[in-house]
Amino acid sequence: MYKTIIVHVDGSPRQDSRLRAAVLLANRHGAHLVGSAATGVSMANYAILNGSMAMPIAENDYQDLRDAVAAQLHPFEEQAAQLGAASVETRVLEDNTRYALLLQSRYADLVVLSQDDPPESHTAAVRHLPEFLALHGPRPVLVVPTSYRNEAIPGTAVVGWDGSVQAIRAIQAALPLLREAPLVRLVLVNPDELAELHGEEPGADMALYLARHGVQVEVVVERTRDTAGDALVALAHDTRAGLMVAGIYGHSRYREWALGGATRALLHRAPAPLLCAH
Repeated sequence: MYKTIIVHVDGSPRQDSRLRAAVLLANRHGAHLVGSAATGVSMANYAILNGSMAMPIAENDYQDLRDAVAAQLHPFEEQAAQLGAASVETRVLEDNTRYALLLQSRYADLVVLSQDDPPESHTAAVRHLPEFLALHGPRPVLVVPTSYRNEAIPGTAVVGWDGSVQAIRAIQAALPLLREAPLVRLVLVNPDELAELHGEEPGADMALYLARHGVQVEVVVERTRDTAGDALVALAHDTRAGLMVAGIYGHSRYREWALGGATRALLHRAPAPLLCAH
């Protein structure tokens, strides 16, 4: 069960979709919703960046920054109430957005973020925030596409399974949702390439594990020239999945490109909310 859910608040147009998903899950699981907005910099760093030793002036300027961030929380509270959130609080985090949310995630069950804007966009959003929180944080991250409105979560779920520790952690974190799904498709992409992890009958052991947890599961084997990420995205789109689950991986820029960017495809193009863990 998820009992504390953190939602990133930045006042951007993408906030609507992630709040809708977070409220839906919070109400279903009886969870407390925490709207967290970050100043982007601590007071000490703000003074240093402004090159001023006159702390009273720096404090006044920084308070204006805090007030501006706090103002983003009022619309969040109002919309959460309109959507029927039963238990909500808001927090102003005085730090870099990434590290502020990373610290807050220690005391939550789930962090809800939005997909990154396309590279060609010119918004002020923090880039690669879902990737950073999933790779470095202790909790799973739910990455919500901007197109999400009020679709059922989980609905039919698409779960990527490659035998890795990362995939195991993602599946474990998603169990409260997978038990609710009418059907979970456990998807193996080109499992012959990882025969040592899958055994004689790829997917059978994990399917049995999920079934023992009350999950309605079927194994789907995809043999394709596409990357694992592209194959999962296509299947989720074609089956109108309400949830995707996958482990994600961190690589150097060159290696991520060489591997086909499977992680990046999931984080940027998943057509349904993506629950991921590292």
